[in-house]
Amino acid sequence: MKPLKFSLRTRIFLSMILLVLLASILIAAITVYQYKEEAKEYHQERLERKEEAIRENIKFVIESTTYEVKEENITLILKERGKIHEISQVHNMPLNIYSLEGDLILRSKQSFFPDTTDLQLDETIMEGLKTSSTKRVLRHTTKNDKKFQSSYTYITDNKFMPLAILNLPYLEDDYFITRDLHNFLIRLVEVYLFMLLIAILLAYFLSKYITRSLKTISDKITETRLDKRNQKIDIGNVSEEIFTLVSAYNSMIDELEESAVKLATSEREQAWREMAKQVAHEIKNPLTPMRLSVQNFERKFDRDDPNIDQKVKEFSHTLINQIDTMSSIASAFSNFAKMPAQQNETLNVPKIVKLALDIFNEEYILFSAEKEEILAKFDRTQLIRVVTNLVKNAIQATEDVENPAILVAVTEEEGYACLTVSDNGTGISEENKPKVFEPKFTTKSSGMGLGLAMVKNIVESCDGSISFTSKLNKGTIFKVRFPN
Repeated sequence: MKPLKFSLRTRIFLSMILLVLLASILIAAITVYQYKEEAKEYHQERLERKEEAIRENIKFVIESTTYEVKEENITLILKERGKIHEISQVHNMPLNIYSLEGDLILRSKQSFFPDTTDLQLDETIMEGLKTSSTKRVLRHTTKNDKKFQSSYTYITDNKFMPLAILNLPYLEDDYFITRDLHNFLIRLVEVYLFMLLIAILLAYFLSKYITRSLKTISDKITETRLDKRNQKIDIGNVSEEIFTLVSAYNSMIDELEESAVKLATSEREQAWREMAKQVAHEIKNPLTPMRLSVQNFERKFDRDDPNIDQKVKEFSHTLINQIDTMSSIASAFSNFAKMPAQQNETLNVPKIVKLALDIFNEEYILFSAEKEEILAKFDRTQLIRVVTNLVKNAIQATEDVENPAILVAVTEEEGYACLTVSDNGTGISEENKPKVFEPKFTTKSSGMGLGLAMVKNIVESCDGSISFTSKLNKGTIFKVRFPN
């Protein structure tokens, strides 16, 4: 099963809508990513500023202390008059002080984030402080669904000798940033819904405009026929691609007309050649017995023969029969070769058909009419020829039937007068059905097979139609319809 293929108009429409949707999704994704990056950068810069300010504050405390500045006194220095708590409150940050061996020795608030404070720094942090060129280590942790950035730096004296390790546990509070992002995404959705509506309308009219020229070309191509004159396409101002396509189609029409003329001429010539061969063959058939009869009569002629008169009579009868055969062949060819000269007049079809049947003496030919008067515009002579040929064919088809029956009926159907000729004859085989209306086709031993071809020619020249149904050894029904 082949996959469903959408029309060009549908594909243009869907592509434009999909483009808007993808753009909105891409912008939303980029916005979320940008907000996260900005939040990360904001927290990092804020921690660095806090750390720098706290380090300066601690440096000032160390420089103004009365204690000897050394590692063992760092706890006393920062506890003096609650300096560590004061620094924590001023900067709104919790502080943890570790010894150079990594032991927790002081914190700003005993109850502040008790679960986030390690009593002993792990070896990786200690090693990082020793090996880092900046003497600073930054760790990201998550505890109780809260994100923290913890910085670790040395507290030094005025000679830059380490005294202790400063730890600042910074809570990444994204509430305000998340709220702003949520509000922005809501506004973005509202804007893009409006843009989507505009895009749907624009895509509909734009796709219709783009494919209108293609629709015109498609309709013209669909209507293109070899057996009629085709119109060229003229659709005014179009794009270069459409213009190229239209030019190619118009050129094809010119070539098609030339080919059609050549083909028709060739077919007519071929048809007449075939017809001439058929006529010559049919004429030769009676000429041969005529020649033999003349030669035989000449050889056996005897004036003193007492039966000479009878022999002359038989000889004359044979010649006359053969001459009549040639005359009928000539008449059939003449009737087929010339197009019927139509002299349409309003006829009462049942009356003319009944008149045409009067020449037949067969008692099994029956006639019926739906109404006494069914009017149609038709040539009187041609209508009689149609009836005569169809009935003759029916008679020949029933020659070998035990109880022959032929029904000729006239009816009226939706503005058409209908002539039906039915018989219970031998019928037409499936193999011969496509050839019934072909000139020179016949299943009889005599005749040229032009009768039904002539009937079809007459009927179609009057905008009518002829059809048939047949079953072998059951019978045939011919139906002729022509406008009334």
